[in-house]
Amino acid sequence: MKALDTNVLVRFFVDDPDDAQSARQRPRAIEALSERGYVPLTVLLELEWVLRGFYELPPKEIARVIRGLASIEHITLENRDAVLSAANSLMAGIDFADALHVACSNRAAAFVTFDAKLAKRAAKLQLTLPVELLT
Repeated sequence: MKALDTNVLVRFFVDDPDDAQSARQRPRAIEALSERGYVPLTVLLELEWVLRGFYELPPKEIARVIRGLASIEHITLENRDAVLSAANSLMAGIDFADALHVACSNRAAAFVTFDAKLAKRAAKLQLTLPVELLT
């Protein structure tokens, strides 16, 4: 099994006809994802950042990409359940990185933050782990 890089995942999921390098690399990315692979959380965080920041994909499409990756049987995601939980929270308006921080903190009694927006949205969603706002 090989660990997959952010760029490999981007090339697999995004067909960018305006980028010659992307067109050249995409077949190799498809080939890489046809084999057993591992995706660390750090790569998933960067993947979301690239899809949102560079390609300007909306949260719904980013969540679809993450769920699609998770559905590939021979691809192992680090902390898969937390990643899927974060993808669901992304759909509900929580930043993916924040949602992943909360989802990966399941051994804690609460997730504390100064981020009022995160605390408000998390309360609305009634996440399994409470998010407490520090004031």
